[in-house]
Amino acid sequence: MEVVASAPGKVLIAGGYLVLERPNAGLVLSTTARFYAVVRPLRDSLPADAWAWAWTDVKVTSPQLSREATYKLSLTKSTLQLTSARESTNPFVEQAIQFSVAAAKATIIDKERKDVVDKLLLQGLNITILGCNDFYSYRKQIEARGLPLTPEALLSLPPFSSITFNSEVANGTMTGEKCKPEVAKTGLGSSAAMTTSVVAALLHYLGVVSLSCPGQSSGDNTTTRELDLVHSIAQSAHCIAQGKIGSGFDVSAAVYGSQRYVRFSPEILSSQATGGTFLPDVVSDIVTQRWDHENKQFSLPPLMTLLLGEPGTGGSSTPSMVGSVKRWQKSDSEKCKDTWSKLAFANSALENQLRILKGLSENHREAYESVVLSCSHLTYEKWTEVATNQHQELIIKSLLAARDACLEIRLHMREMGIAAGVPIEPDSQTRLLDATMNMEGVLLAGVPGAGGFDAVFSVTLGDASNAVANAWSSAGVLPLLVREDCRGVSLEDADPRTREVSAAVSSIQIN
Repeated sequence: MEVVASAPGKVLIAGGYLVLERPNAGLVLSTTARFYAVVRPLRDSLPADAWAWAWTDVKVTSPQLSREATYKLSLTKSTLQLTSARESTNPFVEQAIQFSVAAAKATIIDKERKDVVDKLLLQGLNITILGCNDFYSYRKQIEARGLPLTPEALLSLPPFSSITFNSEVANGTMTGEKCKPEVAKTGLGSSAAMTTSVVAALLHYLGVVSLSCPGQSSGDNTTTRELDLVHSIAQSAHCIAQGKIGSGFDVSAAVYGSQRYVRFSPEILSSQATGGTFLPDVVSDIVTQRWDHENKQFSLPPLMTLLLGEPGTGGSSTPSMVGSVKRWQKSDSEKCKDTWSKLAFANSALENQLRILKGLSENHREAYESVVLSCSHLTYEKWTEVATNQHQELIIKSLLAARDACLEIRLHMREMGIAAGVPIEPDSQTRLLDATMNMEGVLLAGVPGAGGFDAVFSVTLGDASNAVANAWSSAGVLPLLVREDCRGVSLEDADPRTREVSAAVSSIQIN
């Protein structure tokens, strides 16, 4: 028996910082970048005395990091004890395992099903974790090989490539102690996607939920209830692993896909954050609580493409930037309140215009397609020249209003960064984004999430993304292969490495 589940990475295109506090919303897009968790038994059969065991075995392998860890899992407490590790361990995976096993113990009450769970656990858990290349920075390898900073260079890398480590500690400063370098990432929420994939795979493997493969349908009520369970367990495990109760938009996107997100009340998890409680009881409380987060379906309208770029100008520490903004919020509450109010208004305006455009694409498809494809070859000043009827005028009006809302968001994010003393949209990014928004067929451009130097995004019309990618490459920005994919967590039909090998063999046979 083998179960493979996957969960997507995310891009927060609006709502940075505000999403930390209810009732502010964030617009978050799930992506084609996915984390995979493969769960299979460690042993095929059980010895006669297995049912008397108090512990079972767990092995976690991360091939891309050349890491392997083995544990003993308490069958009563659902807690792990490390027995050996090659390199460092991963707290997100550890918490995902513990919370998922505890959830099985807490939610399955039928004796026959309990016996099935116990047998699966006694066979041991063999867990393999794989992340798409898109989650990690391969810029240094590409430069070392003398390749241009293009999507084609990224495509030349084998799937699930070995991961590069940063050669210096954060911010480029060294301490007197020897520090293990961190993994270089692209800011797509790898820890949330990884945690969610492990939780989903284990809950499905243990029979707690029944997830669907892409294209399969199941009852809406069942799907919603089971996704809500995956969400509550993944969110809890992720918060404990990172040592704080964050907004949770990255986990929510990993579970439900692209959405308009309003965070859950921190009080839901504040009691468990102290730790030291019997885990199955904690999880029982978590799954019976009413979670008050909001995840309203949202995605880009048709014929629009999300493009991400890696400037390579040094990483930013999101926790540090958030801390600085919170200190400013306390020291100058009136100015902060005013800035946040303007940001919330602009965020809402962007969402409304994108929803209007989606509605227009459904109700006036021919007019919508004609306008968008024509505008994809024009700079924004010339879009109004395209309209020949009332419907087309409405479409262009919404396109320009969405663009204006994006500019307003960027303005107030820069103001907040200056006031808080952090580079939310650094000058180098401002120059790049201004140039991008003045290109043909570009609707939006900005810094995702908390901003900083890590990444830039754009939303383009028609096939304009190719020209933007070329311009970014020329400016020293590596265009990533990531696109929007509104799917959330999903069951997969096979280990993704097997699929890649099959695709390669098929390609060879065709050629």
